[in-house]
Formats: sequence, structure tokens, C-alpha cells
Amino acid sequence: MSEVLDQAGKVREGEELDPKIITDFVKSVVPDVQGEAVITQFPGGASNLTYSIKFDNKDYILRRPPFGTKAKSAHDMGREYKVMSKLKPVYPFVPEMVAFCEEEGSPLGCEFYIMERLVGIIPRDELPAGLDLTPEQVRKLSENVVDRFAELHNVDYEAAGLQDLGKGMGYVERQISGWCKRFAAAKTDDVPDFEQIMAWLNANMPEQVKVTLIHNDYRMDNVVLSAEDPTEVIGVLDWEMATLGDPLMDLGNSLAYWIQADDPADELAMRRQPTHLPGMLTREEVIARYLEKTGLQCDNFLFYHVYGVFRLAVILQQIYYRYYHGQTKDERFAAFGPGVRTLEKQAMNLLREAGQL
Repeated sequence: MSEVLDQAGKVREGEELDPKIITDFVKSVVPDVQGEAVITQFPGGASNLTYSIKFDNKDYILRRPPFGTKAKSAHDMGREYKVMSKLKPVYPFVPEMVAFCEEEGSPLGCEFYIMERLVGIIPRDELPAGLDLTPEQVRKLSENVVDRFAELHNVDYEAAGLQDLGKGMGYVERQISGWCKRFAAAKTDDVPDFEQIMAWLNANMPEQVKVTLIHNDYRMDNVVLSAEDPTEVIGVLDWEMATLGDPLMDLGNSLAYWIQADDPADELAMRRQPTHLPGMLTREEVIARYLEKTGLQCDNFLFYHVYGVFRLAVILQQIYYRYYHGQTKDERFAAFGPGVRTLEKQAMNLLREAGQL
């Protein structure tokens, strides 16, 4: 089964870590570590960098901000470490935290942390070659992904000591205002203006249903599946955007990535998780199961779905803006402009089908 496990590879040029520095640091906090650090890098992640730190008898993950980063608020490793440390006792799908290093006096010149490595399978746009699941297994997998999400939103965040993680109430208004401003700041001449969508969102904001701990980036490529039973979720990763907010807004974020087999071709081309497989829950089934598991009420999910699609469009547009203006030469980002146009069309279609335009 080792061939389907998520693997680290060669460290990207300019993002190397000194093995001696890492070895000395880890041995200072974990006395029984044996051997020298072998460092490789995981390919995913456009934000914080993730490395495999392998010793003779231990296997760890190191997370650090991108090289050259100055805005700590965008890459607050201490906050991410704190969230996972406090969440672990009440939400077992979080990796065990090992050590956090402040920026001041850091041997890497930046803050970073070390955590246990969860060895398993990460479902990206396709399942790994060699992992063939039946439709029944695929359904079970998707149910478990939804159930772990619901369990997160059912966590008593105050008992976990996370009550100061965010503002909580007023989340809906803050998100709509914030994402509209971000889109205006990142607008380029070759994408739609989203005026009707932004106006509709501003005019149709529902009352906040509840304050819960939210992940803010819960997708299949942020979960780890068991190697023994790939339908089981053993871990949830990437907590850098976790905060206190409205759980239905968090579900709307996730639903924007849940692309079905019967979606239009331009939407299918943007798929980054295997939600198209036979047996996978539909978006309607995801919503129904989530509401059943959380006990929340929602008669019409349209607002949250449109919001999730719009938010994703703004995220892509912010990256595309940098490409459009020559601030990055990464050719992967050339497709983000067309992606933004696809998402605008999707949001407009959702509103038309609901008789809102």
C-alpha cells in the first residue's frame, strides 16, 4: 500500500533547510531522536511550506512561512500551532504538536513548528494510482469526510480554550464586506465585475446561525485517509485560517470545491478533489448529511453556496492579479483568470435557477 501514501519529494530550489540546524533543534526538544535529519518537501501548499523531517526512529513534519515573507499576520505559525495544540484533546484528527520556535532567536530566522507526521493517503484531484475504490467505498469515504467536518463544528471551543481565536458574532457581515473589498482591490480588466453577485449577497445576508470553531479551508486535499482503510479519515490538516465564525459559511466554502460528475465541463476542469467519482455524495446530499449530524436548520442553502463560489473566485483573482501585473511568472496562474470567469457564471446560474435574477 506504500505506493499510494502521500510522499514528500525533492526540496524546491531556494527553499532548502540546513539538515544540521534541523537535527540540532529537534534533538534539543526530543531527546530520544536517533540519526541525522533527512529533509524532503511536500509539493502542495501555495502558502506555508511543509517539509518531511525523517530520522532513524522518528518521522516529523516541519511547517514554516514562505522565504522572504514579511507579513507575519498572513503566516502566523504560532497561531496555527496553538489551534492544533488546544484542539487535539477534543478533536483527535489533529496531528500531535511537538515543538514551536519563536522568530526571535530562531535558527531558521523565522518562526516554525514541528509536529508528528500522519502517514496516510491525501485525496487530491484524483485518487492515487493503484487505489481503486468501489462506489460503496467512495460513498463511505465522502460520508466520513462530511462527518468529520460536522464533528469539528460540534466541538466546545470554549472548553478547548479557543474562545479568543476570533470575534465570533457578526461573521456573516464581516465576510461579505471583506471579500467584496478584496475583489475590488484585485480586479483586472479581463474578468467580470461581479456587481450583481455582490449586490445580491449584501442584500440577502441571513442571521448568523451559531458561533463555532471553523476550519475555513476544509477540502479533501486537507484530510488524511487511513492506508489500511482508505474510507476512514485519520487526520485534518492546514489550520492556518481556523477561526470562530458561522458554520454554514464554512460549509459554503467547502461546497465551492465539491464538483460533481454532472457539472459543466468548465467547472469539471477546475476540480481539485475526487468528488466526481461514482458513489460520491452530491452537494445536496452533503448539505442534508451535515445538517443531520450538526442539528442545524437551513431551509435554503443558496446564500451560503453563492458566497462560497464568490469567495473562491476572489481567492483566485487575488493570485491572478499578481500574474496579470507580472508580479509572478508562474504559468499555472494564467488559467486563474478563466477560472474566475467560470465561477462568476456558476454563481449567476445559481441565482437564475433560484429565480433571484
